[in-house]
Amino acid sequence: AVELGVSESFAYCLLTIYYSFMRVLAIDPGYGRCGVAVLEKNGGKEKWMYSDCILTSANVPFDARLSFVASECERLIQKFKPDALAMERLFFTSNQKTAMHVAEVRGAILHTAVSADIPTFEYTPGQIKNATTGSGRADKKQIAAMIHMLLKIDKAIAFDDEYDAIAIGITHLACAR
Repeated sequence: AVELGVSESFAYCLLTIYYSFMRVLAIDPGYGRCGVAVLEKNGGKEKWMYSDCILTSANVPFDARLSFVASECERLIQKFKPDALAMERLFFTSNQKTAMHVAEVRGAILHTAVSADIPTFEYTPGQIKNATTGSGRADKKQIAAMIHMLLKIDKAIAFDDEYDAIAIGITHLACAR
């Protein structure tokens, strides 16, 4: 058996604590609807803590919408004090204007996390589907059904964006073991 010194033992204990408890702020980035979720893993047990959809009006200038989404994410970081922020990797669509706006939202959210010294992680849609359902080809209904099997959620969920954020959180907790 290898004996660990005091500093190695302390580091091992810190790593054990880190990997046995984690809180993640998961975000499905968007500017009309931005899904957010806070999930926690404690001793291998995953727990839903909070989820919602940040909504902005199309009647409001884009810069104000961007600012509101970033401010809400900053508020969630201050309230829940996550250990990590996880987002879906940007998927380019045929609508370049939408893709550019979503990229700007992602940048504002990443800036908010980095400013708060929170490490950030990205996952592809296939990774998220696979981690949540076991199949990289799962549809939205399958993802929603599996989320309710995996987690006790104390509220009704109105938008797919919120489910997507929860699935991103599940993915991060599975990958960060």
